[in-house]
Amino acid sequence: MIRIIALIILVIPGALAALGIKLMRDMTFGILQTPFPNLLLQFLTGMIFFIGGLGFVAGFIFHRDRKRNKVQPKFKK
Repeated sequence: MIRIIALIILVIPGALAALGIKLMRDMTFGILQTPFPNLLLQFLTGMIFFIGGLGFVAGFIFHRDRKRNKVQPKFKK
């Protein structure tokens, strides 16, 4: 049960990161999505989603590896 909850916790930010990539790609091709008034705002929102989602997943994995002592000595507490 705990593994399923951990998977869900990782899937939601991963989906946000994928949405961010899609929004940035659509801006590159000039496709304006519905809730955004201009392309620059769409690109910035996509960038925030991508960086936030990727950062959350990377932080989760780093925290888990640090708990299990699988990181380099300079990253240990």
